[in-house]
Amino acid sequence: MSDPVGDAAAAALAGRLIVIPTDTVYGIGTRADDAAATAALFEVKGRPRDLSVPVLVPSAAAAREIAALDQRAAALAARFWPGPLTMVLPRTEGSRRWDLGSDTRTIGVRVPHHPLALAVLAITGPLAVTSANRSGEATPRECDGLARAFGARVAVYLCQDEPLEGTASTVVDVTDGDLRVLRTGSLAETDLLEALET
Repeated sequence: MSDPVGDAAAAALAGRLIVIPTDTVYGIGTRADDAAATAALFEVKGRPRDLSVPVLVPSAAAAREIAALDQRAAALAARFWPGPLTMVLPRTEGSRRWDLGSDTRTIGVRVPHHPLALAVLAITGPLAVTSANRSGEATPRECDGLARAFGARVAVYLCQDEPLEGTASTVVDVTDGDLRVLRTGSLAETDLLEALET
């Protein structure tokens, strides 16, 4: 019997590339702790290594194993996870050696709000996942476009039936005293500041 979620999880754990839907856009990813796998991810996207690849996790508890959440980050996680917020945080010993790009001090982490993504992550644990597009191009919203972009380089395409209509996550740096918005996406800066004030 077909098990698309299980097939995607098994491929990712084997260090192969998969495409999964998230609550924002389709993502392309693989296991985060395998340097050869993340190198293939950079290559297939044509992504420069100074743009680190973020990591999707199934829960805030899983995030704490690989990233250091201070009081502000914990407040943002409680308010916006699962959801379209990626936080750049200091790495913990659990992710110190992961090859996610040239920045070895920090890690971008998000808990997505999509049942298929969460089902895969529940099996795999943290996955290095970035938008499923070639760098500089738009992210396809349907499986046909994703397959045209990546072809056989992706082992499993886990797609939903209808087009994915989300916008990219908001990315914030929470590594020092100030909250810095690195990319404005689904969440406005005012939403974030409001959550920190309550």
